[in-house]
Amino acid sequence: MIHSKIKEVTDRIIERSKASRDSYLENTRINFDKVRGRNHLSCGNLAHAFAGCAPSDKSTIAEGIEPNIGIVTAYNDMLSAHKPYETYPNEIRKYANNFNATVQVAGGTPAMCDGVTQGQPGMDLSLLSRDVIALSSAIALSHDMFDGVMNMGICDKIVPGLLIGNLSFGHLHSLFVPAGPMPTGISNEEKARIRQEFAEGKIGRKELLKGESDSYHSPGTCTFYGTANSNQMLMEIMGLQLPGSSFVNPDTDMRRAMNKEAVRILIQNIRNKDYASTIGQIVDEKCIVNGIIGLLATGGSTNHTLHIVAMAKAAGIIINWDDFSDLSEAIPSIARVYPNGAADINHFHASGGMAFVIKTLLDGNLLHEDVNTIVGTGLYKYTLEPKLKDGTIHYEDGPTASLNESIIRSAQDPFQKTGGLRVLKGNLGVSVIKTSSVAEEHRIVEAEAIVFDDQDDLITAFQAGDLDRDFIAVIPFQGPKQKGMPELHKLTPSLSILQKKGYKVALVTDGRMSGASGKVPAAIHLNPEAAQGGVIGLIRTGDRLILDAEKGTLNCLEENLEARPARHVEYNDLSHGRQLFRNLRALISSSEEGAGII
Repeated sequence: MIHSKIKEVTDRIIERSKASRDSYLENTRINFDKVRGRNHLSCGNLAHAFAGCAPSDKSTIAEGIEPNIGIVTAYNDMLSAHKPYETYPNEIRKYANNFNATVQVAGGTPAMCDGVTQGQPGMDLSLLSRDVIALSSAIALSHDMFDGVMNMGICDKIVPGLLIGNLSFGHLHSLFVPAGPMPTGISNEEKARIRQEFAEGKIGRKELLKGESDSYHSPGTCTFYGTANSNQMLMEIMGLQLPGSSFVNPDTDMRRAMNKEAVRILIQNIRNKDYASTIGQIVDEKCIVNGIIGLLATGGSTNHTLHIVAMAKAAGIIINWDDFSDLSEAIPSIARVYPNGAADINHFHASGGMAFVIKTLLDGNLLHEDVNTIVGTGLYKYTLEPKLKDGTIHYEDGPTASLNESIIRSAQDPFQKTGGLRVLKGNLGVSVIKTSSVAEEHRIVEAEAIVFDDQDDLITAFQAGDLDRDFIAVIPFQGPKQKGMPELHKLTPSLSILQKKGYKVALVTDGRMSGASGKVPAAIHLNPEAAQGGVIGLIRTGDRLILDAEKGTLNCLEENLEARPARHVEYNDLSHGRQLFRNLRALISSSEEGAGII
């Protein structure tokens, strides 16, 4: 029987979402029941659609009997994680042909790399790109040529955007095809040491670049547990990609076999006309709750307090941060992957990975087992582990115990009894904090505020030696309507150094921190944002603040804050294409509502 707190949260989500979910499902059912295939398209429509195909594919597509799969790809070779997708369309086309089906690349989407734009003006477009990706996905699928969808995307805003776009075609069979993480480079501790030494001026850019290149060294996802790898965890625990497929390295026999198996499963679901395995049926209230639980249990990316809200909304499901907070009380923290620990995602996979995480949560009645997935009903299938036999995937029982308890523990013997994310409430508004990587002695900070209108101002003050004291850095006017809500990960080395020196430091912002938020307590996504009259915009340097991640509170101790005159900070967007996104910023919802326009 499912844990009582999980049942309580799930039941209230179902009740809260009843009208919007019923409307979504009604539309999905109508579209599913329409004549399948391409018979409704005119000869001119079809001729345009398959003009570039091989002759054998042309005849198959024209007959409209066998499945035609549309690939939506976020490939570019600037993202290491997406480089492997360069060869996937031809590879998958061959697999589909072996199953008497066809494949076409339906369209591409943008794919920003937050690692490239961190601390740069382009980061202001990062969160906004999620909805652009969703819209691009819908355009790709609007040709009405496809019976199923294979989504190729891994990184930060890309998977959420692809899923939102796919959910607007909820009657289709869709799945996600990961490409896997790069092999392990230098240790995460060594990488952090190099960054801190550069921040302190002990080494130069040449040494820093070598350290970064030794970390990010080949095709594949970055190996820390940020948003990209949190995406892969989510797609697996939500039943939207193959069991055991998230963290298999690129260009291996296992990865190629997983791709072939994904094609086989998708074609099978299409031929079976299995409504339960359409994406709109898989992504239901229990599926969304399972995703939140996976995030909490593994200490995943804070960005998903935005993305899961937006993804759920696309399926007619309404969730809020109270749902995260209440679930966090019941969900133990069972993983330690950098920045929550020293291990990387390859070590996590080798220690039992997703199969063990799902098994121990199911054993503890901490996940909904009775859900639809791309491989059928029942999440227990995701406790199985893929094995390669004669080039074909076979599933066997997965691990029943952790293979390294410093990386993964059972739900009965967790690293901590509550989840790795907390919601903070108080007179400044509502925010979120990632606690899984923050040591207990750093989770309560009471200190004077130092207000910075830009992250570079903090770094300048640090380099001048002006921050050698206890303080809470307040960086307002970074919210979705003001700037598009950029990440402020550039601040991590400086704040970490001050913390190591023994100072009590914390960060409060209406912007975002990286999905790999570090050891410094950071109250982020603060809502309401400064540009909308939020109290954070009224804080002055010297005000006394208290951040208490144990109690879940964030307060300014000064009186009559709201009597202070409103402050406005000009935002110059006249570079890097940011001016083209002004209308999106005007329409975007609050952070607690998912910070989206859809």
